[in-house]
Amino acid sequence: MADDGIATADVTVLPIGREGASVGDILVEVRRHLESQDKVRFELHAMGTSLEGTPKDIFSLAAELHELVLDSGLPRCYTVLKVDQRTDKQQTLESKVDSVLNRD
Repeated sequence: MADDGIATADVTVLPIGREGASVGDILVEVRRHLESQDKVRFELHAMGTSLEGTPKDIFSLAAELHELVLDSGLPRCYTVLKVDQRTDKQQTLESKVDSVLNRD
């Protein structure tokens, strides 16, 4: 897979296997991990995190986030990763949203 271009992605990490419905404390650790790295640009949103970087860095970061949840002691982590990479032009998180907002 070519990884010299920029890709955009969306990752959702779902910690599973604890009593109660809230997982906010674990997601704080996910956010801290995102903030501690500088290879992948990210934007948190209500249902996950948007990512921008090389495919190699995005896949690596998603694996790190998945492992972080398991390393917290939970028996299960469900991670959803969607990656979009174009080879005909460069896209950013903003340019993808702008391309929809600027159409009539």
